[in-house]
Amino acid sequence: MDIAVWLRSLGLGKYEAAFRENEITEKVLPNLTAEDLKDLGISIVGHRRTLLDAIAAPMRKTTCKRLPQYQRRRRMGRPLSRPV
Repeated sequence: MDIAVWLRSLGLGKYEAAFRENEITEKVLPNLTAEDLKDLGISIVGHRRTLLDAIAAPMRKTTCKRLPQYQRRRRMGRPLSRPV
């Protein structure tokens, strides 16, 4: 994944240099915290939330796909009819 392209897609391209200078790669990205983002100079709360949500989105999608169907329904508030 190209971090610069990803940042631009979020409308946060102005942080490209900070990510590059701090060697933020796709391996480091999932472990970033709000405090890390502050350290990178991202002082606007909305920008930090946007980044944290975008970082978490693939994790939520992957986690949900790996759950058995009855557990996915439970997360979605649907009845728990377990497959027989």
